[in-house]
Amino acid sequence: MRQVIIIGSGPAGYTAAIYAARASLQPLLVASSVEAGGELMNTTEIENFPGFPEGIQGPELMMKLQEQAERFGTEVLYDDVTELKLDGDVKTVTLGNGQVHEAHTVIFATGSAYRKLGLHDEERLSGHGVSWCATCDGFFFKEKTIAVIGGGDSAMEEATFLTRFASKVYVIHRKDTLRASKIMQDRAFANEKIEFVWNSEVAGITGADAVDGVTLRSTIDGTETHLPLGGLFIAIGNDPRTHLIHGQLELAPEGTIAVKGRSSKTNLPGVFAAGDVIDPTYRQAITAAGSGTIAALDAEHYLADLEQAAGEASAIGEAQTAGRPQPADPVLTTTV
Repeated sequence: MRQVIIIGSGPAGYTAAIYAARASLQPLLVASSVEAGGELMNTTEIENFPGFPEGIQGPELMMKLQEQAERFGTEVLYDDVTELKLDGDVKTVTLGNGQVHEAHTVIFATGSAYRKLGLHDEERLSGHGVSWCATCDGFFFKEKTIAVIGGGDSAMEEATFLTRFASKVYVIHRKDTLRASKIMQDRAFANEKIEFVWNSEVAGITGADAVDGVTLRSTIDGTETHLPLGGLFIAIGNDPRTHLIHGQLELAPEGTIAVKGRSSKTNLPGVFAAGDVIDPTYRQAITAAGSGTIAALDAEHYLADLEQAAGEASAIGEAQTAGRPQPADPVLTTTV
């Protein structure tokens, strides 16, 4: 029986593991068999994570977080969770290899996945001009011509933010109207660096070693044109990875796991959630790490309360036994 099982190997999961391990809880962390390390494994240089003034590569940061977690006693398994049973005092986690692990607490830190276009070159040029995070990567596109795909608030926010660095920002949208709120639209329309490309979709991304342009297809007549670019930001939304807990944990209106206030507590006792899977707004590595800290501390306090309750129940039982009259020795009789 484990004290705590952590599902997810991004900044939230590994930070939770560091704190749980330092509290001598000997956590088991289940990392994906395919996507261990989370979205940062697809990020080149990270310059906004505290403690690295010269920046750090995404995979290197995740390696360091894992090493730190393992140093304090975290066990890491590279497998996929196929089933969870989270109600009751004992939680069960079933893995793809058939193993079933039990624990008193579970920390769910599976993150979220950026929605992708589904183009072959999108994956090939990820980190080489294709990005899903302006806050993370905008600095690297100084004085370049770039494009943002999308028509919602996130796309308008990304485009406006990127004008701090880029010389020009195209916004590519499938329709001739935006889904974004009026205030976000007004800001984008008023920005001289932003130009809208209406009724168009990206049919291809070009570039040998880095993005040098996109092929645009008209959503009206299907004609194709080429737009030279130095970078492409995809802002068509993201989806929290919650498929494992549907029907067990309550979800917020945004589709993320609902937690109580600023805590990591879900609707089920002993089950905690952290990182992007509870955060529809910020979705940064550092906020996910902070969220993992909270989850580990919440789990530690929950386990301490369990131990205290068990101790009190044992003491009450002993007291009742001590005060109960003991049965008398049997009286031996002899029949004559």
